[in-house]
Amino acid sequence: MNAALLLSGGTGSRIASEVSKQYIRAGNRMLITYALEPLLKSTYIDLVEIVADPGWQEAILKDAEQAGMDVDKIAAFAHPGECRQESIWNGLEDIVCQRGGMWNWNVSTEGRLADTILIHDAARPFLKEELIERCFQALPGHEGVMPVLPMKDTVYSSESGTRVDSLLDRNQIYAGQAPELFILDKYYLANQVLLPEEFMKISGSAVPAVMAGMDIAMIPGDEENFKVTTDSDLRRFWKYVEKQI
Repeated sequence: MNAALLLSGGTGSRIASEVSKQYIRAGNRMLITYALEPLLKSTYIDLVEIVADPGWQEAILKDAEQAGMDVDKIAAFAHPGECRQESIWNGLEDIVCQRGGMWNWNVSTEGRLADTILIHDAARPFLKEELIERCFQALPGHEGVMPVLPMKDTVYSSESGTRVDSLLDRNQIYAGQAPELFILDKYYLANQVLLPEEFMKISGSAVPAVMAGMDIAMIPGDEENFKVTTDSDLRRFWKYVEKQI
């Protein structure tokens, strides 16, 4: 069983808007539905769980249906947490509980197909089915897969934020993207051992996996799979949508 977890619990504090960025409309639909559509269409995904505020859940379903999507693959909604990783944990627990506990899922034993979890951000609206496929194709022999982009700019380190301390080798530095794919039981356990204060410090889905020593493969990301974080990103999103209409 391959489950997808779509994160839509953020507040979008860096965008000047009365509603959270994932619910901003463009092309007569909400931003989140652009990220949801490839997950619903992908033949690699069996079910989709959405982490979203209860006040938006019905609107998400309605918007997706009006956009012509088959929403039968949406298994449930989970409540957002106080931070990103807590939202992921809420979704993970809900997915596992739907099957009656972790022991009813295929665990990652040698020679056996394990269940997986694909985690994506609602704020990355231009996910392509091809990238989902490449994640799954790269998984055999590993415990997780994440798309990355090479660092183009010169990168420096500074403890104070006002003075350069050292130059980093950009050939060894990559920017992580979503979606990130993990063997479900391995990733579940990696999150289960986190302390409450550790949840608050985690900024990326793969961080608990790396902390737990999971074998994470990297694949080339997609420049168009950008995250809408700032007003500039939002304008870029609107331009992309205008071209598609």
